[in-house]
Amino acid sequence: MKRWQFWLGLLISALFLYLVLRKIDYFQLWQVLKAANYWWLIPGVAVYFVALWVRSWRWHYLLRPLKAITTRTMFPIVTIGYAGNNIFPARAGEVVRAVVLKRKEGVPISASLATIIVERVFDGIVMLAFVFVNLAELTRLTSVSIDIAGIKFGIREVAIWGSVAFFGALAIFLVAAMFPTPTDRLVTWLVERLAPVRIREKTLGISRRFLDGLESLRSPLDVVMVFFTSVLIWLLETVKYWFVMHAFSFSVSFFALMLMNGVVNLATTIPSAPGYLGTFDLPGIAVLQAYNIPREIAASYTFVLHFALWFPVTALGLYYMFREGIKWTETIQAKDEPAQPEGIN
Repeated sequence: MKRWQFWLGLLISALFLYLVLRKIDYFQLWQVLKAANYWWLIPGVAVYFVALWVRSWRWHYLLRPLKAITTRTMFPIVTIGYAGNNIFPARAGEVVRAVVLKRKEGVPISASLATIIVERVFDGIVMLAFVFVNLAELTRLTSVSIDIAGIKFGIREVAIWGSVAFFGALAIFLVAAMFPTPTDRLVTWLVERLAPVRIREKTLGISRRFLDGLESLRSPLDVVMVFFTSVLIWLLETVKYWFVMHAFSFSVSFFALMLMNGVVNLATTIPSAPGYLGTFDLPGIAVLQAYNIPREIAASYTFVLHFALWFPVTALGLYYMFREGIKWTETIQAKDEPAQPEGIN
């Protein structure tokens, strides 16, 4: 609560929510919500949990060089992490699942965090692919932009800058994974010159375990599998968007929902309040309005979709947390263990 990142996220969410709500006809919004057929959420939620299983399968591949852990074991840990993302700011759930993994399987936190960052990079690349697949449609939909305080952010421009960021990060990780010895020398040189003496040893230990977490990127087969599972995850999530759409009185193509999925998930990389309040909703409504969907219908669908993405995984994650006897304060405040040169077998 005392960190500036929390308040920045809260401020950004408040601004986005204001922009979402300021022009809505609330009576019409309520009428649309009342008329929706919520039975369609059941197959949507089921598909989402399949995607969550695939996320666990993907993490299995990334962690395999460190320790072979079954997908079945990973699923509750991944679910706990996603629940943490929905409850805490700054994606603290990623730290939570790294801590839980260490508690259950003994994998160093810094190494598992490296694999989680790689996950996010691949997710970003797939989201950008979803946007670029629809570039022709974006050319026609010139109104797909987000207006914040009079400043318009075009989706094409966001996609270009996002490409630089995500592909740049992937290139750095691939180079670090393929050339571990030179990378370790460079990191050691930087730490010895930039880090205070009292934390140099600990910083080097964490950095080396982080590099260990990139080991899966040395295998072309593993890289292909991580990319394949990433595409499958987001296609399944788009299927959820498609199911939830059927609860409302509008229809757009599956490619339009892919575009919406890509745009809203790129937007949720912006700091926000827990649960991506506002940063999910504003761009989602903007994309649907570009397809001539009335604002109240677009907002109703986006709000229900957001809830359907947030509540089920949060509830299941909390169940797993209490079943394991895990306390949020223990995981958030946990620290990585001292350096272990021998590594994990």
